[in-house]
Amino acid sequence: MSASSAAPDLPGSFGGTGATWDVTADQSPAVIAAGLGVPEPLDTVALVPVRSGAVPLSGPRVKRTLLLAVRPGTPDGLVARLEADLLAMPEHISTIRSWALSRVDQSLTPSRWTHVWEQEYADVEGLTGEYLSHPYHWTCVDRWFDGEVPGAGIVEPGLAHVYRWSAEPVLDSR
Repeated sequence: MSASSAAPDLPGSFGGTGATWDVTADQSPAVIAAGLGVPEPLDTVALVPVRSGAVPLSGPRVKRTLLLAVRPGTPDGLVARLEADLLAMPEHISTIRSWALSRVDQSLTPSRWTHVWEQEYADVEGLTGEYLSHPYHWTCVDRWFDGEVPGAGIVEPGLAHVYRWSAEPVLDSR
């Protein structure tokens, strides 16, 4: 294991298992967890990076992870548009510090999740305030999560939105 960071999820998190453990390694996260005797329930995903950005931030930070699943059969072009809208968020939302969008490597860790969208914030308010209430979030990104928006609601309704404190950078160590 080359890098590891873990902590309990903060109040307001949902869809997770109560704690988040970020591991950068050359083997399956399920194998690592089993070898360390990490108890169930455990939701492991191996990531295939799409794109990321690192912004220096000293001191503790809030690490947020969103696990989502695109509906089966969604055309590749719509998936690409979802990814492009997620990747544009840091250009519009100033509280996002480091960030990463990844696809889940289904061959390494078969999972119900297809994508992982991660960010770091200086504090909880950066996530729960500006990020979640920003007009870009509501107009360009949320439509992908709303099954009532014709031609856009491509994300399954069950999500994992978890966030926690980290004493050190998580995303710029990848």
